[in-house]
Amino acid sequence: MTVSRRLFVTAAVTTAVAASSSSLALAAPGPAGTAAAAAPEPPYRIPISSKDSPDEVVAKASQVRPTERQIAWQRLEQTAFLHFGVNTFTGLEWGTGDEDPDVFQPSGLDTDQWARALRDGGFKLAILTVKHHDGFVLYPSRYTRHSVVSSSWRNGKGDVLRSFADSLRRYGIKVGVYISPADENQYLHGVYANGSARSPRTIPTPVEGDDRSGAAAVRSFTLDATDYGAHMLNQLYEVLTEYGPVDEVWFDGAQGRIPPEKVETYDWDSWYAVIRALAPNATVAVRGPDVRWVGNEGGLARENEWSVVPVKDSGNGSIDYALKYDAPDQGSRDALADARAVAQYVQWWPAECDVSIRPGWFHHEDEQPKSVEQLTDIWFRSVGRNSVLLLNIPPDRRGLLPDADVARLREFRERIGRELPEDLARDARARGDGRRPSYAVDGDPDTAWACPAPSRGTLTVDLGRAREVDRIRLGEDIRRGQQLEHAVIEARVTEGAGWSVVTGVDTVGASRVLTLATPVRAREWRLRVTGARGAVRLAEFGLYRSRV
Repeated sequence: MTVSRRLFVTAAVTTAVAASSSSLALAAPGPAGTAAAAAPEPPYRIPISSKDSPDEVVAKASQVRPTERQIAWQRLEQTAFLHFGVNTFTGLEWGTGDEDPDVFQPSGLDTDQWARALRDGGFKLAILTVKHHDGFVLYPSRYTRHSVVSSSWRNGKGDVLRSFADSLRRYGIKVGVYISPADENQYLHGVYANGSARSPRTIPTPVEGDDRSGAAAVRSFTLDATDYGAHMLNQLYEVLTEYGPVDEVWFDGAQGRIPPEKVETYDWDSWYAVIRALAPNATVAVRGPDVRWVGNEGGLARENEWSVVPVKDSGNGSIDYALKYDAPDQGSRDALADARAVAQYVQWWPAECDVSIRPGWFHHEDEQPKSVEQLTDIWFRSVGRNSVLLLNIPPDRRGLLPDADVARLREFRERIGRELPEDLARDARARGDGRRPSYAVDGDPDTAWACPAPSRGTLTVDLGRAREVDRIRLGEDIRRGQQLEHAVIEARVTEGAGWSVVTGVDTVGASRVLTLATPVRAREWRLRVTGARGAVRLAEFGLYRSRV
């Protein structure tokens, strides 16, 4: 979020640890046992060192593969954020932690309205700010009174998270939660940044009158944490065990607005361990092992966005960018060579592009949503550049998405539909070297044309008759990594004549959309791979004529 990330020193992101200094127990009440071994992950992270030559680092990068979680997340393409809480009613972007909870009074909360608008806007997953930096919690937690239970709204019986999760599932949308690592309220209560040491903590920590006590199904964890780290673990436990399946857990790295000599060293390893145990299919972003922040809050990826990037250790199960978080190049051959002195790994770490539909992250009456043209430009520069778009749409004081925003989401989806209507290449006649060229045009992301060699391969598509094309969509089979480093796209604009270069591309990854300033009319089109790290598997070669 705008305020949060501008105020922490680095945009560090993290990697999960299957086994760490935290001992993890998954057991019924009683003596802690040992967690069952998880299924082995693919090589999503491979060690490198300064002793590796540039070519050796590139060779290692070519062997990195995404996890199933990461593949599923990248295929979402477009996700939503909903910033909602006490800030909605105070007008702040970063709360103070001492707000009167009774200020939270959504007069007409309708999460079904949110879900319908998101579905109609083409979103497949949405993330709710369950807790922002102020510490106010949108569900009745056992571990704080700074929550909906202390508001007279619905007589203290309200539960926004419950309503949100139920509505999203009703409309076929995946559920994500954001729980801020920073907590101004817990700082005021002497828990956050109190200097406590990490020590083994039992999670969930029993509380007086705990309704879970004695429940045979309660699983216990023993994890290393500070006082505040344990507070976060207990809230994660509540959210991940009482609200149905969670598909994404979203953290940032914000520190509270505390004196410079005060700092809370987050227990990332323990937090990730409990997420992996309770929500094994959930993506952890963007301060997490699965997804990284793109480096800006304008929703814009780099022209060439690599999913494999160099990273370095930063403690407590966390990793950080080896290069500057907003460096113009994170994963090219030059970037990998430059990072060797400081990086410990190359990792599959795809980019998420976050941006708000309005200037602020929370709703403000005097702000208006972005235009369709602005949102479309953002889509092409995020989804069209091997990234996932995370668009924030903040509910207003009524607890509704504003009419203007709802209309804009629908218009946005319709506009993208006109930008990329019928795929003219779908099931067209395809030929080429390598294996199974028809797989590039069959519409199945799990099948792909396999190039014959790392740095060459030619795929030709015959549309049957001359057609105008001004949008080209490409996608690699990322289960085999991200390999393409350069390709040329050509068309035979005059039947029987030679090939004319239409455009070129340096990176593809999961999704790359190229726009042609002037439509090109041709029957035959071809793609020539001229540079790659490993043999390219192309799962998509789509040709479109926009109707804008």
